[in-house]
Amino acid sequence: MVDFEGRIEEFSKLNIQIMTASADSLEDARKMKEENKLSFKVGWGLNAQEVSAKIGAFFDAKRNYVQPTGFIINPSGKIIIATYSTGAIGRLTASDTLTLIVYLMNR
Repeated sequence: MVDFEGRIEEFSKLNIQIMTASADSLEDARKMKEENKLSFKVGWGLNAQEVSAKIGAFFDAKRNYVQPTGFIINPSGKIIIATYSTGAIGRLTASDTLTLIVYLMNR
C-alpha cells in the first residue's frame, strides 16, 4: 500500500482511484492508514471467509486471513485484471499497475 501511496499523484493524473479493504477492525484500519500516511480509501470489517468465497481469493482458515488479491476495474465497473496471491509474492505493484493502465488506455 505504501508503494501505491508513493505514486498516488501519477494515478491521480490518470484519473485512477486507489482503494484497499481488509478484515481489520475500524480501529486497526485507521491505525494502519495513519502509520502509513495513506491518502486513499481504506475499507475495514470485511468477513474474510465470505469475501474470499465471493472473489475467489485464497483463504487461510487457521489465521482467518485472505491472501492479497488485486483488481484493476475499468470505468464501467468491469474487472479487467485480477491477481490472486497465495503467499508473500504475486501482488500488483504501483509501477506495474501504472504501466499496464497506460498501455490499456493507449490501445
